[in-house]
Amino acid sequence: MSKTIPIWTCVLNRSVSNYLNKLRVGDAGSLVERELDSGQNSADWDCSLHLPLWVSEIEKAAIEDRLEGWTKDLDESGADIAALASCLKKPLRPLWISQRTVIWINEVPDYDSWDFTPIMLVSASSTSGVAQHRTTSEFSWNYIPGAGDDEESWARGLSPYLFWNHAYDLISSGPDLCNQKVADIVEKDRVYRAQRGQNAPQVTAKPSVSRSSPHLPCLNPQLCSDLSNMNISSSEEECGIFWIGSTNLGLATSQVAEHASNVDCVLNCDQRSISICLPEAEAYLHLPIVNSKFDRFSLFNNLPSAVSFAKLNLAKGRKLLICCHDGEDISVCVCLAILISLFDYEGSFDDGKSFSETCVTKTEMRRRLVYICKYAIKARPSRGNLKQVFGFLNSGKVA
Repeated sequence: MSKTIPIWTCVLNRSVSNYLNKLRVGDAGSLVERELDSGQNSADWDCSLHLPLWVSEIEKAAIEDRLEGWTKDLDESGADIAALASCLKKPLRPLWISQRTVIWINEVPDYDSWDFTPIMLVSASSTSGVAQHRTTSEFSWNYIPGAGDDEESWARGLSPYLFWNHAYDLISSGPDLCNQKVADIVEKDRVYRAQRGQNAPQVTAKPSVSRSSPHLPCLNPQLCSDLSNMNISSSEEECGIFWIGSTNLGLATSQVAEHASNVDCVLNCDQRSISICLPEAEAYLHLPIVNSKFDRFSLFNNLPSAVSFAKLNLAKGRKLLICCHDGEDISVCVCLAILISLFDYEGSFDDGKSFSETCVTKTEMRRRLVYICKYAIKARPSRGNLKQVFGFLNSGKVA
């Protein structure tokens, strides 16, 4: 939160500013009218880097030296900056909030009076008992290690879906009972999925010391009402199948794929096989690929079969659905390998002609991934799996 998000907000602001400047040069009249309507003004658009006080001036200067290059990479990636510019009325700026932050509600200015769009960076971690990193006459701060990098290390198996379905119960349980409440919720969900043959691994959480807190915060009655009435739809109902433009490639979870009716063939990358009704047996391929955390070459070794299967079916004009456990990582990486191997730059199937004539770079792979993410909005491929895709595309193993 100290550097990554501030860097991204700055890069996005610069990219939007570049887009607005291009519109100004290309069609000055329409841009002036548009800026008056939306409140945007490219000349006043804040493109500076906003970092917290504890980042040194030397480090800030080193980051600023690279901002122009990162902005150029974003502009060339194919990201839909026009859509962002159309909905972002004020430049982004990060604000930091921790348990030590004091906010007087009656002193918070109206949002309309701010000249920026705030990005609230909240750390729920306690700052007590950790080493003080820096102290000056102006400020002091505590470093909170691992404030949220990897939810597997601190979420105790609780997913966003489970949290929002039980938000009121979790908040009202207080610090002493919260961990037990989480364990009960996670275990009930695991049993529910196991009874339906879904992936339901046992979750083991490290024990932690519970700190009693006699002064628990009072929940706002309106918040309690909002949370208790909240109804979160299941992930299967919410995401469904994400079709990647006109490529005939689709992405989904294995649970969604099991009940899909508008597909011609299925490439299942989940560890468990699924039962699905297809016109012919050859229209289904199961490749039990595991995450790079458990096997650094699992995806790499299975990609030749995946691309060959896709090539055979896409050449016949069939709609191919690629699925994995969560529909966010492995299936996305397989789709990326297929898209680069068998499609041209415009997203048209060419049986690998464009791929055979070019050398795949990381920039090109990033551009294709952005294209996929435009449609598969929940895509979240891991770095380890992306490295395997890049290695595969440059290994000469593509048929």
